[in-house]
Amino acid sequence: MTIIRIEDPADARIAAFRDIRERDLTGRQGLFIAEGEVVLRMLGSPASRCRPVAVLLAESRLEAQSEALAGLPATVPVHIAAQAVLDGIAGFHLHRGILALGEKPAPLAADAFLAATAPDAVIVAASEIGNHDNMGGIFRNAAAFGAAGVMLDARCCDPFYRKAIRVSVGAVLRTPMVTGLSGVAMVEALERHGFEVIALTPSATEDLSAIAGRRRRAILLGPEGPGLPRALIDRCRGARIPMSGGFDSLNVATAGAVALYHLTR
Repeated sequence: MTIIRIEDPADARIAAFRDIRERDLTGRQGLFIAEGEVVLRMLGSPASRCRPVAVLLAESRLEAQSEALAGLPATVPVHIAAQAVLDGIAGFHLHRGILALGEKPAPLAADAFLAATAPDAVIVAASEIGNHDNMGGIFRNAAAFGAAGVMLDARCCDPFYRKAIRVSVGAVLRTPMVTGLSGVAMVEALERHGFEVIALTPSATEDLSAIAGRRRRAILLGPEGPGLPRALIDRCRGARIPMSGGFDSLNVATAGAVALYHLTR
């Protein structure tokens, strides 16, 4: 690997890593920042759908990350810096001391992706999810329970936002995804390919536990608070997770995990 020592936060060679928080909000033109050891390992693994571009480490982390770095192509530059310089580059104290720059995968076409899934595939579909913690949790659950992929409508937040990737423990980097459709178009595409779409909503009269049998199914999740739009719920099969103690709903990522466990077992 090529090790490059950085002494100045203004060094042009690490421009892509500078002022992370501000640039996270404006987008990176097809690139993303990943943070932490677990995510670095995923980026360099064969399972990743994303191309690693560069790495920036606190110099004290270099030896400990030798195995993770060995998984990266030899052409990926590894920049190291003292912690104070690293903090100056990032614009805040980076206590993990590990950053990587990656390239997002080419977008998947909905019909081609869905047509290639198994006869009993389970898909996670999400509408209007704006919280990056929830987005990361949705991807982590999808990977953990063997979902064939994730579909996000155009009103969802970016799953490649740094915090979403971190919360997903790298699952965002490996999970096939379709993005950019409207909620209705997403449901229509799923139905076109034989998926029964299960809309999780407290207003449903049918319990999730009543849905049995292995077949193509999609779990449709909406934002906490307002939930899924009624027009979207009405064109799907509604299901609820019974609650106790006066509660009517779970965190959206938790509800998705319960539904995935039920439908994939």
